[in-house]
Amino acid sequence: MQESELWITRIFNDRFSDLGNAALQLVGMHPQARPWANYVLMQFVVIALLVVVFAVLRARLSATNPGTLQQTFELFYGFVRGQAENQMGHAASRYLTFFGTIFIFILVSNLIGMIPAFESPTMNAPVTLGCAMATFLYYHLMGLQVNGFKYILQFMGPKWWLAGLMFPIEIVSHLARPLALTIRLYANMFAGEQVTIVFVGLTYLGFPVLFMVLHAFVGVVQAYIFMLLTMFYVGSAVAHEH
Repeated sequence: MQESELWITRIFNDRFSDLGNAALQLVGMHPQARPWANYVLMQFVVIALLVVVFAVLRARLSATNPGTLQQTFELFYGFVRGQAENQMGHAASRYLTFFGTIFIFILVSNLIGMIPAFESPTMNAPVTLGCAMATFLYYHLMGLQVNGFKYILQFMGPKWWLAGLMFPIEIVSHLARPLALTIRLYANMFAGEQVTIVFVGLTYLGFPVLFMVLHAFVGVVQAYIFMLLTMFYVGSAVAHEH
């Protein structure tokens, strides 16, 4: 058993290893003695937490007497919508669901590591790569949906005679986007988590609180930057002016 296993990972590896190995075989991987990883289970925890929160929110929605939870999410919705409209104009409302989802998932994933006995799944590259690939596929699909096959003109440059030069440059640029999103989020969260762990272990009075606040600030900022870049990529993909 690995020393770094979380309690929830230990439970799944002890009791549901067959299920984990079945999932590994579906993606062509060999069975393992302890197939469940911390970051996989922590993603399940984040998703389950969000499902519960939104189920409670839906049950308490009220047009005449909104509660604290509803008011909080209304403020959040207004913030996301305002940021999206700054990037894309009024057409942004069509894409708010994805923007809000990616922001909330990353934000909760970043901050859940502050709870004892849990860790942030976003301090693992496979998780941030998954978020980056979701953004990558989404903005290309939206570009094709809005512009049809004319979307390919975005890769050709402003003049037809520059197409031979601009096309490979644009392809490389777009392929670099998921890599940049992955590394930025992963590196910041991993570094922040390690620094926090080290200083909490060194002293237990005063300073750990400061580093926990700093870690929370980094988590919020990184979720915001990821969402903002997603908005920029979608806005560029669906724009008609090429």
